[in-house]
Amino acid sequence: MFGTILYVALLLINAMAVLSEDRFLARIGWSSVQAQPVNPYAQPYDQSAYPGAQDVSMKERLINLISAVRTLMRIPLIGLNIVIIGYELILGG
Repeated sequence: MFGTILYVALLLINAMAVLSEDRFLARIGWSSVQAQPVNPYAQPYDQSAYPGAQDVSMKERLINLISAVRTLMRIPLIGLNIVIIGYELILGG
């Protein structure tokens, strides 16, 4: 039971880590790079004084999650994948 949950979590994190921002995410509008406004004189509204103004959409949260996983988990995932593959090869889990 616990091993299955671990494998599913590892596969999902691996899937997020290998997504290409240039080839896949930007094409569907999920790039973390923000587009510049068309009017260079247009200023965004300063909503920091209003309570609840810092609401972030679910799409933006997912984009930030994917970006964080790709940045922070790259090296630990390599080690974790090596350990899981070694475990499977040696013990046949």
